[in-house]
Amino acid sequence: MERAMLGVCLRDRISNVEIRRRTRVTDIAQRVARLKWQWAGHIVRRKDGRWDPKVLEWQPRTGKRSVGRPPTRWADDIKRVAGSRWIQAAQNHGIWNSLQKSYVQQWTSFGLYDDDNDTILSLRLFAPSETLLLALYHHQKHITVH
Repeated sequence: MERAMLGVCLRDRISNVEIRRRTRVTDIAQRVARLKWQWAGHIVRRKDGRWDPKVLEWQPRTGKRSVGRPPTRWADDIKRVAGSRWIQAAQNHGIWNSLQKSYVQQWTSFGLYDDDNDTILSLRLFAPSETLLLALYHHQKHITVH
């Protein structure tokens, strides 16, 4: 669809990233991942006694586990990026927002285009704890990660 908008065909060998940059069309997978990340941060920062944050940490007391790999919970993929202390990381907006780019990249097929710097970010190589440390350093030193 975007290639048709630009009048470009596959033989022109223009990358999807370049086409996305030219059209400025938002990728729906990136949008959904970004909204999920923001909602997770919003939920854990609530201090009004609602049940939402408690549900994130709830573990059932009884019942048999089914055979095979346990199903992925909503917070499990967030832990992959922010580490096991993601709830503490979400309390700081700066840290949480810097981790968002890594999360969105992890859950999209072709990476994340950073509109601010016109670069492709590549934080996928870092382990969750290292990503958190990188985000802390990024937030404190105000550096741009390329």
